[in-house]
Amino acid sequence: MDPESFLEISNQVTKLKMYPYFDIAHSVLCALAVREDLGPGGHAFSRKHPLSCWLSTMLVVFAGGMVANGLLGEPMLAPLKNNQQILIATLAWYIVFYTPGDIGYKISKFLPVKLVFSAMKEVYRCKKVYDGVSHAAKLYPAAYFIMIIIGTLKGNGAGFTKLFERLIRGVWTPTAMEFMQPSFPTKACIVASIIFVLDLKTDLISAPHALVYFGIVIFFVYFKLSSLLLGIHDPFIPFENLFSAVFFGGLWDSISKVFGQRSIKEGEKVDTKKKD
Repeated sequence: MDPESFLEISNQVTKLKMYPYFDIAHSVLCALAVREDLGPGGHAFSRKHPLSCWLSTMLVVFAGGMVANGLLGEPMLAPLKNNQQILIATLAWYIVFYTPGDIGYKISKFLPVKLVFSAMKEVYRCKKVYDGVSHAAKLYPAAYFIMIIIGTLKGNGAGFTKLFERLIRGVWTPTAMEFMQPSFPTKACIVASIIFVLDLKTDLISAPHALVYFGIVIFFVYFKLSSLLLGIHDPFIPFENLFSAVFFGGLWDSISKVFGQRSIKEGEKVDTKKKD
């Protein structure tokens, strides 16, 4: 492809309007995530506890903005001021949980539909990460760490509110902490936030901003579709295992264990010789 044409496409991607189509895709997949997290009892739960079901879905949909605002000292409920977005999220929740014959849930689960919605949601995620980094950069121009945190939370806030979201539904899972076992979206948002910070605040990245943004969109979309089609859920795991082995004691623990087992065996041999 001609570089100028590619740059033009990149510029068009950065200018995409999220409302209403990308908001719809995001809301439907959030409602679908709540439904699947409920498990086999999701249908019965939605009939018995509609308010709890709706509140948990709204929390998932607007989690990124609410958590980020809370950390920045801004009103946590500010993301809920947009009545149109609340209406879209509510319609998505109703379609996934309450359409006759469960047709809305079945269509949302239909693979071609889910692929399209997932790709749109990843474009939406990239936009949220960039908005979070940019907003934090205005408030704290020299605080790169804060920019990365806010960008990550904006991109995958639902992962960090899962404990509270489940608690709204009467389920207490204290081990469901994103800090203990970060999911791939969280790791991807951290990487994207770092790249955006380097792009906005340093001269280390010489490429045009539109190309950087488009590259991150491709990164998000590619690995999301790979997880749906090929089962590649977390490509960071091999690098994490290597890093942990080298820098977080894994290698030395293994070496110590080997030498410890040898010393035990040698001690056992000495004891048997003494007995003989």
